[in-house]
Amino acid sequence: MDARSVDVVVVGAGQAGLSAGYHLRRAGVTPGTGFVILDADDGPGGAWRHRWPTLTVDRVHGFHDLPAMPFPAAAPDRPAAEVVSDYFAAYEREFGLAVERPVRVEAVRSLPDGRLDVRTDRGRWTARALINATGTWSRPFWPHYPGRSSFRGRQLHTADYRGPDEFAGRRVVVVGAGTSAVQLLGEISPVAADTTWVSRRPPDFREIEFTPEHGRAAVALVEARVRAGRPPASVVGVTGLPVTPEVRRLREQGVLERLPMFDRITPDGVAWADGRFVAVDTILWCTGFRAALDHLAPLKLRGPGGGIVMDGTRVVADERIHLIGYGPSASTVGANRAGRAAVREIRALLTRAAVLD
Repeated sequence: MDARSVDVVVVGAGQAGLSAGYHLRRAGVTPGTGFVILDADDGPGGAWRHRWPTLTVDRVHGFHDLPAMPFPAAAPDRPAAEVVSDYFAAYEREFGLAVERPVRVEAVRSLPDGRLDVRTDRGRWTARALINATGTWSRPFWPHYPGRSSFRGRQLHTADYRGPDEFAGRRVVVVGAGTSAVQLLGEISPVAADTTWVSRRPPDFREIEFTPEHGRAAVALVEARVRAGRPPASVVGVTGLPVTPEVRRLREQGVLERLPMFDRITPDGVAWADGRFVAVDTILWCTGFRAALDHLAPLKLRGPGGGIVMDGTRVVADERIHLIGYGPSASTVGANRAGRAAVREIRALLTRAAVLD
């Protein structure tokens, strides 16, 4: 199959990718011929379509509207995965974004004429610029600990979690100090035989109201990291954990009595160097995600420290590549702003290219 040619390829149709599509259309770039959005999933919703069914609308913190279409009112007990997927589907229809799916991007390379060669499992595209909006959900992080392969019980990641019922009567250790660990402990503890919470660092609970000023300060810290070429920290990791009524309830019940990270895993549990041992049936790794950027590896964007030096959304080493939903834009409000910023710079790039042609 011959390569299809567009000016811009957008990879990913979550919040960041749809925002980019909206701003491309607003800038006069035509869907299908001027730009294409490629998405690996078989339906709308981005990472949200994979969230566990017990994550309901009333437990979602700070979902921000997509550009020019308010997030709809929804019953608080509806699964967020359903509500957000329906919202994204309506958005794609409203703005004629014509997302192509399921299409998995396998590799992006430079061509001799300066264009990008985007290879997928459904053919090839060539483009002058690429907006990467693949997020992190497809790259769950599993840390290595001695003895992990010897464990006879079940191990799963947050990405595999489908609800508390499968933990009924089980002895569970939950690993991680983030929001997901706290939420899932709250769901699992009433049905499990026992839960143990461990983390490498103490959880950073904060008795403060999360204001827009706190959000901007957190984004600025993450942006400083990526400008320096360091791997981005999560925005949530910078803001800390808000002390909500649910957190207070779990504290009162003794669910949030956290232990330091174990030193090794045995066939029947987890052990510490000081002799402590906890027998468990299940290890739930709430250990976060990493940016899904393997398809960009042929472009050699990473620096010696493993990070990618960024100027806003633009990769400093290659002005054709913009990363949104990455680093400081890895939030729903950040993704919207990043989509607008990326399109502004890409319009300038395309104008310069047209002058040279």
